[in-house]
Amino acid sequence: MTDEFTNEIYYDDDADVSHIEDKTVAVLGYGSQGHAHALNLQDSGVDVVVGLREGSSSREAASEEGLEVTNPVDAASRGDIVKMLVPDTVQPTVYEQIRDELDAGDTLQFAHGFNIHYGQIEPPEDVDVTMVAPKSPGHLVRRNYEKGEGTPGLLAIYQDATGEAKEEGLAYAKAIGCTRAGTIQTTFREETETDLFGEQAVLCGGVTDLVKAGFETLVDAGYSPEMAYFECLNELKLIVDLMYEGGHMEMWNSVSDTAEYGGLTRGEEVIDREGMEEILEGVQNGEFAREWISENQAHRPAYKQYRQAEQDHQIEEVGARLRDLFAWGEEQE
Repeated sequence: MTDEFTNEIYYDDDADVSHIEDKTVAVLGYGSQGHAHALNLQDSGVDVVVGLREGSSSREAASEEGLEVTNPVDAASRGDIVKMLVPDTVQPTVYEQIRDELDAGDTLQFAHGFNIHYGQIEPPEDVDVTMVAPKSPGHLVRRNYEKGEGTPGLLAIYQDATGEAKEEGLAYAKAIGCTRAGTIQTTFREETETDLFGEQAVLCGGVTDLVKAGFETLVDAGYSPEMAYFECLNELKLIVDLMYEGGHMEMWNSVSDTAEYGGLTRGEEVIDREGMEEILEGVQNGEFAREWISENQAHRPAYKQYRQAEQDHQIEEVGARLRDLFAWGEEQE
């Protein structure tokens, strides 16, 4: 056991916004992350232009915040740093539209490494290619910044054509508030593969399937759907909040001894490590990426079926009904 972290962590004192103060950042996209990056950069004194397609519903919202809005090609032509914040599935198409606007010494920057790591975007050799990725939804990135707080982030350098990619990346991270909390240096490969694995095996896929399996087990055994919902889904937030605040031991110290003993001795029985390793292998060898790319090229037939099945699950109906009945349902609106 060591007190040192494997990856370097940078804070405000390690970054200097002056590295981007005389540059223009073209933010392509104005969704969850796009709006937070653009507004935080603007509030940090950085020149920002937002690139959105004609007819985008976000154009009015960005303009109302005092941001300059133009089309993606024009934005990229003016940007010294071009930040890709459109969805992963749209990025290759947008890149083809703006690639000729990248001049030598410019920066093509991402918040997720998928398209670079899996070869869907191949940038020219004379531009910097970096990643600055807050580890939080965009609305929290913005909220934390406005409160004078920060959001942990990641920094990765894929291509350093200018020799200044790291300094510029840290300056960007500081301008959006990430170095206030800490920005960890990683690589495009590490970020992409750990992110996809975490989403599939734990955060999104693993958790939702675990909740549904627990719910179904109780309901099939004759227990009421309402009790199953509370035990397997509603109380999950309490547990996750405790782990988030103080790690596993904070959670174990807060629950009953009965809950702790039962969890410590039974939890492993529902975890399939071999299945997790297969998921990781599929991420590492590109199998998942190829599947997802093909799914989008076919206009998402399987995706739509999976999503509909999730929406039709009994736990959704029970949960909606219960949330309407209790006061905390109003608080979550």
